[in-house]
Amino acid sequence: MITTADRQDRYTVFVCRHERAAVDRLRAEIDGRRVALISDHTVTRLHARRLANALADSGLEVTATSFPSGEASKSMATATSLLDWLAGTALARRDIVLAVGGGVVIDTVGWVASAYMRGVPYINVPTTLLAHVDAALGGKVAVDHATAKNLIGAFYQPKAVVSNVGYLRTLEPRQMRAGLAEVIKKGVIASPELFEFIERRHADIRAGDPATTARLVHGASVVKTSLVAKDPYELDLRRPLNFGHTIGHAVETVTGYGPILHGEAVAFGMACAARIAERRGLLDRRTRARLTNLLAAVGLPVVLDDLPVWLDVPAALGALRQIRKIRDGVLRFVLPVALGETVIADDVTEAEIRDSIMAGAAGYGRLRTG
Repeated sequence: MITTADRQDRYTVFVCRHERAAVDRLRAEIDGRRVALISDHTVTRLHARRLANALADSGLEVTATSFPSGEASKSMATATSLLDWLAGTALARRDIVLAVGGGVVIDTVGWVASAYMRGVPYINVPTTLLAHVDAALGGKVAVDHATAKNLIGAFYQPKAVVSNVGYLRTLEPRQMRAGLAEVIKKGVIASPELFEFIERRHADIRAGDPATTARLVHGASVVKTSLVAKDPYELDLRRPLNFGHTIGHAVETVTGYGPILHGEAVAFGMACAARIAERRGLLDRRTRARLTNLLAAVGLPVVLDDLPVWLDVPAALGALRQIRKIRDGVLRFVLPVALGETVIADDVTEAEIRDSIMAGAAGYGRLRTG
């Protein structure tokens, strides 16, 4: 006997500049259902409480909660507490969970929504640049584990994404820079035009210019959704969207999920991967320099000395060995060949990884590196 179960998900990504437009779109997507709004403490104070009140004033039944801000909250403990909270609400299986926040909120709440009642609809309302251009799109939801980042998760697509770039006005500059790392990544792997747009306009983007930021979010969303649509459940693990993430995830793991922001770790991982590609003769020096120069101009780390905290390099290499075990003995690197073109390498050696991490690290010369 052969049983098949196919599923296709379609959802709207709505980009706007004002909360009024976001509320109108949310009301249409919610369509009179009950709402369980979940955020973190910081975003609740800045945006989520006001958004909940606006939805309630429009006649919707809204209940809300929040959890502590920061990557450390992207955990099973947080997820379990949210499941317990949902169990105490009146939320039914066709009602809506609303995830309002950055990547930690969206990843955690998305996984909770996938598990509660075997899956309830959820809508993402991103409030950080990283969430706008990456976490809110694609349905990869997860919480972290001490062994590896995003170890416990699922593929569960949102009902909709409502991206109000006006929320970015309250974003700290460091968080804005971290979000730009994921957009630069998309430019490298799929869109030279997007990369060049950031080269020209990164000062306006970091300053929060709404028109420029809306163009950036729209362009990045098009790239991300088009790539995800080709393989939404990662049946093919050779994915260019993982550019920068192999080393980046190891960096986050060994530094305890928080001192180094996700976008900072990815930027460092991209710089390392570009150095490996250049040394292999896959990437010309000029293009590698364009990438690392743009990352540096934005204020993102490209060498060890740029990282905001000290990195235990032997521990990072050990984390990569653990990732290799989890991935059935294969450690895949996305290596850039040109802007808009990458290759997947399964044969990157530990020596290559170590050299790429240590490149230009003057302050680490005295340290044992494995």
